[in-house]
Amino acid sequence: MNKAIKRSGQQKGFTLIEIMVVIVILGILGTIVAPMILKRPDQARITKAKQDLQVISAALDMYKLDNFNYPDTDQGLEALVNRPTSGEDVPNWSEGGYIKKLPKDPWGREYLYMSPGENDDVDVYSLGSDGAPGGDGAASDIGSWE
Repeated sequence: MNKAIKRSGQQKGFTLIEIMVVIVILGILGTIVAPMILKRPDQARITKAKQDLQVISAALDMYKLDNFNYPDTDQGLEALVNRPTSGEDVPNWSEGGYIKKLPKDPWGREYLYMSPGENDDVDVYSLGSDGAPGGDGAASDIGSWE
């Protein structure tokens, strides 16, 4: 019984060296793991942008099937939601539109659209995280051409 009393009376704890070793180990793990975790949001945004572009491209294809050509650049992607009031007449435009709502890119900006001509392919794209043409990684342009 005396041993139990003696042990409870003694204070045990970590030494300064042990605490410093744990802090160093956590720091090393943080420098290795943090970049891997922080890289994931950029990859998720890029994947979301690519999925949005597929949905928009499919809606554009449906528009072309009904109207025999894509909306012109001036009509833009808005022609998928609302009947165009400018440019060529679209008598076969589907009531209710081809997409309920135009999504914004993962960085909060509108997707861009260019139509070079009557039956040519169209480009739908996002300028990436920096909002400027070109760039690398998450800042690179993401388009329907990929």
